[in-house]
Amino acid sequence: MARVRKSLAVISICGLAMTACAKTDEPGAAQSPGQQQGPVRIGISLPLTGDFSEPGKGIQEGYQVWADRVNAKGGLLGRKVELIFRDDASDPNRVSSDYESLITQDKVNLVFGPFSSRLVIPAAKVAESYGMLFVEPAGAAKEVFEQGFRRLFYAAPAIADDHYNYLADYLVKLPADRRPKTAAYASLDDPFAQGTAYGLRDKLAAAGIKTVVDEVYPPETTDFAPIAAKIAAAKPDLVVGGTQFEDSVGLVRALQELKVQPKLAAFSTGPTLSEFPAAVKGAAEHIVSPVGWSATSAFTGNEELVKRYEEMFDGEANEDAANGYTVGQVVEAAVTAAKCVDPAKECQDKLAEHIRQGTFQTVVGPLSFDDQGRPEQAHMIQQYVNGKIEIVLPEQAKTAGIVYPKQEW
Repeated sequence: MARVRKSLAVISICGLAMTACAKTDEPGAAQSPGQQQGPVRIGISLPLTGDFSEPGKGIQEGYQVWADRVNAKGGLLGRKVELIFRDDASDPNRVSSDYESLITQDKVNLVFGPFSSRLVIPAAKVAESYGMLFVEPAGAAKEVFEQGFRRLFYAAPAIADDHYNYLADYLVKLPADRRPKTAAYASLDDPFAQGTAYGLRDKLAAAGIKTVVDEVYPPETTDFAPIAAKIAAAKPDLVVGGTQFEDSVGLVRALQELKVQPKLAAFSTGPTLSEFPAAVKGAAEHIVSPVGWSATSAFTGNEELVKRYEEMFDGEANEDAANGYTVGQVVEAAVTAAKCVDPAKECQDKLAEHIRQGTFQTVVGPLSFDDQGRPEQAHMIQQYVNGKIEIVLPEQAKTAGIVYPKQEW
């Protein structure tokens, strides 16, 4: 674990406010004008505990890897980056007060967004009220972009409703004798999770694929047997879960126990995490998921992200970490172009305008945004094939062909 300690000397978690502190300069060392101004302080509230703690920690690690890289090359505009983290405990009320405090008391230069549309909306309202740029990694529900925010940008390839576009196109274009005729949907009561499931549902329903189950469950759900029983009774060709991590695991294990045998099973978020196959006890094979990032891609900075993440955390990078890293890449490019990084409205507007008009090379590919801050690209589709994650859609990005129908549980 020596590698972890070495890297976290540059970005370490310290203090009651959970500040990720930049490495201090050696006494007597010459300082640039940028260093003399002090660090660039970036305020971030994340769900490090509560319902969204698993992806929240992944986003935090992505932010840390980005800051480690930036500081290693001299910081932003010659000033080291200091990340100030707060734990919102997955609570929308707490996330609002966190950003209020970060902006008014900690006097941060910039803010980065939290995880989950449920937390992004209240957080962005605070940032907007203070005229702050708000680039976020995981608020993809359509409601996020209906609030009239002028400085919000979602730094990922697609909004929630469009995550499954490639899969929808594939299924609809299958010959009639192979195309699924029925589908069951179970979704967490969360704007993002429902957005992914219902985006696919609406596209398939329009093509004549009948919805036979449509269940929404609260975040605190731990017993998925009743939902699995409804799905088992309906015998659908396709099972879709609008999920995060814990509930994706719960649903898959409940379906496996009842020997539900769909032709295809699709779950958002959960299967993209490395812990998923072990958690579902061998049931991961042929499950598909929308994914905005791949460790094997040649997109800008991706090789360095993968390497630096392993050095810092002694593990493999995941999509949540990549999404956090992407936020940093977009903001870094804007700061470099605008040549300012202070909280004054003039600078924050300058940064937002640059992002609105630009295209950014990131670890998830080129990103550009529409007038509402929505990304204009698309998600890939991954599938577990022979125990390994493969990209199966779209054609130009695939590492293996999609397996359909899936093997039995």
